[in-house]
Amino acid sequence: MTANMMTALEKSKPAEGLWMVDAPVPEIGPDDVLIRINKTGICGTDIHIWNWDEWAATTVPVPMITGHEFAGEIIEIGRNVTGLKLGQRCSGEGHLIGTESRQSRAGKFHLDPGTRGIGVNEQGAFAQYLRLPAFNVVPLPNDIPDDIGAILDPLGNAVHTALSFELLGEDVLITGAGPIGIMAAAVARHAGARNVVITDINAHRLALATHVVPSVRTVNVTEEELADVAQELGLREGFDVGLEMSGSQAALDQMVEALVMGGKIALLGIPPGASPVNWSRIVFKAITIKGVYGREMFETWYKMIAMLQNGLDVSRVITHRFAAQDFAKGFAAMKSGQSGKVVLDWAG
Repeated sequence: MTANMMTALEKSKPAEGLWMVDAPVPEIGPDDVLIRINKTGICGTDIHIWNWDEWAATTVPVPMITGHEFAGEIIEIGRNVTGLKLGQRCSGEGHLIGTESRQSRAGKFHLDPGTRGIGVNEQGAFAQYLRLPAFNVVPLPNDIPDDIGAILDPLGNAVHTALSFELLGEDVLITGAGPIGIMAAAVARHAGARNVVITDINAHRLALATHVVPSVRTVNVTEEELADVAQELGLREGFDVGLEMSGSQAALDQMVEALVMGGKIALLGIPPGASPVNWSRIVFKAITIKGVYGREMFETWYKMIAMLQNGLDVSRVITHRFAAQDFAKGFAAMKSGQSGKVVLDWAG
């Protein structure tokens, strides 16, 4: 890196892959801060951008510095910024919102229809430095390390989804044992759920779920019937709450059948295109469905930091760590289906 230049990971052309480049250090505005990045997490969104699938090709402008899961420290502060200080450790909300919509003006920032994402629509965090509006900065307490700070974004997805409905004493079914599903299982347990069951067809991910949350009941639906597991747990009428993390229509159908009358479903998983839904079954079972996007700003951040400080442990969901220069190995690990969260180190 030369003066006023930085190393960054960029989608430089409309093709598969990402490229390590030299890019200008961002110039901040009066309401921004400049963050020196220490750690970043690789997200499923980043895999879509790497693969340059249909969604990425129609959403992401090129060139674009990608990445939106990060931890770092503030090294420059805009003249209008108050309440933050140089050297402060932080993560941040990657959704950049406007202030004109009805939702924003009502304080429902996560529902702003004009939201733009860093690393997707705006230059992102896979770099040595990131410009971020001070509004989006989330200070990190000293007892939350950078590795965890770098995965607060997906943990926030898990927390937002899991806390959509009352969990205390409830029986919870989670479909999809990816990192967010596994962290949601940890959150549900921490929040007082009685039984937490997580399903998948990937044996490695189910083993990781048990490693991260030893008390969770894992179910490989190619080998076990969910109805048998419910009977084993003594559930006479079914599960109370469903957290759908897989994006699989088959998993959603199975969840609907496994819930009690009047059960509740929070949907985070995104199906690959249109899916046939048996709405009559949902109506006749009086199922409540809530779609979940991102994190509530900033209540989710408050809740997850409080839980982390009060014993929630998701550290074992991080299975791979690489230097930023070895980013290709990190993406290969993510694409293998044999990993949890992958963290890249930009400070080394």
